[in-house]
Amino acid sequence: MIVGVLREIKNHEYRVGLIPAAVRVLVESGHKVMVEGSAGEGSGIADDEYTRAGAVMVRSAGDVYSAAEMVVKVKEPLPEEYELLGEGQVLFTFLHLAAVPDLTRVLLQRKVTGIAYETVQLDDGSLPLLTLMSEIAGKMSVQIGCHYLERQNGGSGVLLGGIPGTGPGSVAVIGGGSVGTNAAKIALGMGASVTILDTNVDRLRYLSDVLQGRIVCLASNSANIERVVAGADLVVGAVLIPGAKAPRLVTRDMIAGMRKGSVVVDVSIDQGGCVEGAVPTTFDNPIYDVDGVTFCCLANMPSAVARTSTFALANATMPYTLKLANVGYEEAVSSDAALKKGVNTFQGKLTNRAVAESLGLEYAPLE
Repeated sequence: MIVGVLREIKNHEYRVGLIPAAVRVLVESGHKVMVEGSAGEGSGIADDEYTRAGAVMVRSAGDVYSAAEMVVKVKEPLPEEYELLGEGQVLFTFLHLAAVPDLTRVLLQRKVTGIAYETVQLDDGSLPLLTLMSEIAGKMSVQIGCHYLERQNGGSGVLLGGIPGTGPGSVAVIGGGSVGTNAAKIALGMGASVTILDTNVDRLRYLSDVLQGRIVCLASNSANIERVVAGADLVVGAVLIPGAKAPRLVTRDMIAGMRKGSVVVDVSIDQGGCVEGAVPTTFDNPIYDVDGVTFCCLANMPSAVARTSTFALANATMPYTLKLANVGYEEAVSSDAALKKGVNTFQGKLTNRAVAESLGLEYAPLE
């Protein structure tokens, strides 16, 4: 199989789909890997590293798209890439289609087999390709929140950890999955007062145990969210329903009740955001103001630590990439239940129920 690797063009996206070690494994397995020049530069990977691993370097994204049977990316294709997508091509990347209806329509029209990292799901419900980036984004959300809480950056001037004689800052984490758990760990490490809300009581019990009762664990409902958000210096949106658009759990009225200069970091923005008023931002313009509260909704937050993110993601995706290349996508998804759940579009059909329901489109079971 011919596998293509592109230089990402999303604003300040420095990650890359495959690392040289993965290229070497594919080449040794009899496949051809085409890599666009400078694709790995943002992650500290030089072109000659890919060449030594056996890759064929090409000049443009068009060269990759026109030849590759499978394209391995990090982020979803942008509008300027839509015309380059080929009929029957396999696209293996983060897609988050519930938040990008235009891309969904393009994938259906061009009959692209879209396999989304974020919906590859194991039998235990875990998301092996999304979890790694969620861990990074969760840790970064508090780091970013601290930055924008500083007075010179427009914040309220609260130090999350406080000092003796003053109380710590308050952090509200909406969602107890990978993002929320890692956000809570970092906030606790800084000395903040942390409350985490989730609908799964068993998950809350687990978090209370592993974090040794140092956080407040509350059932997620509108009354509890309203009360906790009102007193928070930093709100981290960490809600995920695999494939589906995130529910708007924090309302505009709740935001209006926060102290001026407080911060919201909505990590759920890839799936539409869980805070009313949240819209995707970029590293060029990362923040905006809503009723005196700073919103940061970066859709590619892990790119800020691109080298760590790239190697973590590529190591996790490699077994699936190799399987798709070795046996073809039809046999691969037929024999691997987790990978099968990753298929969002196939031969012009939308094969992920959550995406279809979010966009009001017809759902077709993959079978």
